[in-house]
Amino acid sequence: MPVSPVVPIHTRFAFAILAAVSFALATSAVLLADLMHLPAPCTLCILQRFIFLVFCFWAVCGVVIPGARHFWCVLLALTAACGLAAAGWQSWMEYAPDQVTECGFGEPALYEQLVNWLGAQWPSLFMVTGFCTQQDWYFLGLSLANWSILFFLGLLLAALLVFFMRK
Repeated sequence: MPVSPVVPIHTRFAFAILAAVSFALATSAVLLADLMHLPAPCTLCILQRFIFLVFCFWAVCGVVIPGARHFWCVLLALTAACGLAAAGWQSWMEYAPDQVTECGFGEPALYEQLVNWLGAQWPSLFMVTGFCTQQDWYFLGLSLANWSILFFLGLLLAALLVFFMRK
């Protein structure tokens, strides 16, 4: 019998890696802002941090209950897609600030209400005081929102890989 070139990863281990990566991304966003003395984060920055943590939560659920792998992977994929949307929206706001209404003006949207509630519960992690159109830091020509797009895309592809991997 020929040996397969791709060795399947154990389901719990795959979910544990996804949880660790998403938690590391959320943590690195907070630490990077602190270490680089960046201005306070905006609503969409905080929303992306929260989405990384929600992704981590679903992945931990996959570690605890690996038998529902497909269910957790669907939740992971949907969560990563929401993160892609938030990061894409913020990237567009950074690219064309004159064409958008800044977050926080007018009646708050549902995601703004969620972020405001999170800020009231845990101000050191979720307090919003920045502007979404402000570009504070670049690495290799990409803003933090641009990097988030790449990370959420990677998490989405990884969730799909775990969904389709053999037992």
